[in-house]
This record gives sequence, C-alpha cells and structure tokens, in this order.
Amino acid sequence: MQIEKEVRLPRYESVFHEAMVNVAFTHNWCSEQLKNAVQPFEITAQQFNVLRILRGQYPSPSTINLLRCKMLDKMCDASRIVERLLQKELVVKRLNSKDKRSVDILISKKGLDLLDRMDADLNLSGVLSSHLTAVEAEQLVQLLKKAKGG
Repeated sequence: MQIEKEVRLPRYESVFHEAMVNVAFTHNWCSEQLKNAVQPFEITAQQFNVLRILRGQYPSPSTINLLRCKMLDKMCDASRIVERLLQKELVVKRLNSKDKRSVDILISKKGLDLLDRMDADLNLSGVLSSHLTAVEAEQLVQLLKKAKGG
C-alpha cells in the first residue's frame, strides 16, 4: 500500500517532511512485523528485546538501568517488563552483592532455551530481505545513520 493513501496526506511540505513520515510509517510497519513474529512464543516485542539484551550480557548480570539504556523502545517500563519475564521464569533476580539497594537480573536457562528456539524459527532478516537487496539494506543503514547525525 502506498504511504500517501495510508496516512491520507495530499502532499508533503518538503522532501524532508516526506522522509520523516516514511521513516515513522516504516518504523510502525517493522514493529508490527516483529510483534507478529514473536507472538507465537507468547512474549511481546519488548520482552524479546530485553531477553536479547540479557543474553548479550550473559553470564554477567544486568540492572534495570542498563536495560533502559539498551532497549530499543525508550518509552517502555523496563521494571514491568522484567516482572512479567520473572512470572514466566525467563529471568531471575537477585540482590547485588556490592550494593544491597541494587538488583541483578540474569536470563534464566528457560529464557536462553526460548531464545534458541526463536533463533531457529524466526527469520527477522527476511522481513526486509524480501524487499531489499543486501546493497540496498547497507545503503539504508548508512542513510539512517547519517540522518541521526552519526
């Protein structure tokens, strides 16, 4: 579907306006693809993101603050996401041995096993690779980095 029909804009004020609308629209489309991909595993996209961060830290523990810094969606409540993952036994929490006010968070064996199953079943690269070549994907990465000033 063309973005112009979806967002019902008669025209853009500039090519930069069009680019911003397209980036936002594509972000929402990608988020929906990820949501649909992880849904059969009975976790949310945000929970998936936290589990992947924790796996990257493993075997070192993480903290809520570290998760907040690394999460893709900065508006998410990391504490609430960790609590839901605790209920599902996908993470464990323990008091930090150096700072009793802090809590360490580790991915559990069950969480690691879930991610292993998801890695085998999900093809997240396929979301874009069915529409872009590798060269186009690299160009997109470079343009997005440039747009952010990096």
